[in-house]
Amino acid sequence: MVRSLRALGAAVVASYAALHVLGRTAGSTRAERAAGLPGDELVAGPQILTDHAITIDAPAERIWPWLTQAGWHRGGWYTPRWVDRLLFPDNWPSADRLDPALVRDLQVGDRIPDGPPGTAEFIVVQADAPRVLVLRSTTHVPPGWDEKYGARMVWTWCFSLDPRTGLSTRVHLRVRGRAAPRWLAAAYVATIVPADYFMALGMLRGLRSRVSGKPLSA
Repeated sequence: MVRSLRALGAAVVASYAALHVLGRTAGSTRAERAAGLPGDELVAGPQILTDHAITIDAPAERIWPWLTQAGWHRGGWYTPRWVDRLLFPDNWPSADRLDPALVRDLQVGDRIPDGPPGTAEFIVVQADAPRVLVLRSTTHVPPGWDEKYGARMVWTWCFSLDPRTGLSTRVHLRVRGRAAPRWLAAAYVATIVPADYFMALGMLRGLRSRVSGKPLSA
């Protein structure tokens, strides 16, 4: 019995460690992870650093509009349906088509909601269509924790669209974050990094499926 419990514990630890690695690197190459990207300077010494990438068989001009309509009660984040249902039950399902009412010409200072009004949101700090989109947030902490615990976090997303030979595009998503106090940073690292394997890579796969006209159903 003890031996079985030890084996189970070892398997759980190994699985979590593997998920942590995938949450930081899945889909990206070593060269992509080493390269500097716009927005890196916004978070010095990140405690959270993940890189995910995917190749989409379409020019950047076809991919960019999908990014401009993303957000809470907008086009969603193109994550898998089960993720939407489990983690964001109050949000609308991620859009399977471009909506003229949601597609927009993003400008610096525009807001992209990531929760109900008054909660989490991103601010556009760079929008060079159709190549680079950098988002920044200081609002991704539970409501009231800033006053109660002194909680704070700065978080950036950089979408880099790099044209490749033919009509394909390499889409690279880098997430950088730093939080305080230390226990909050540790909690974010323990949860957000492994979850990014499903969230970030799922988002990129969902983006690819929609651009190709074959949205995933699950």
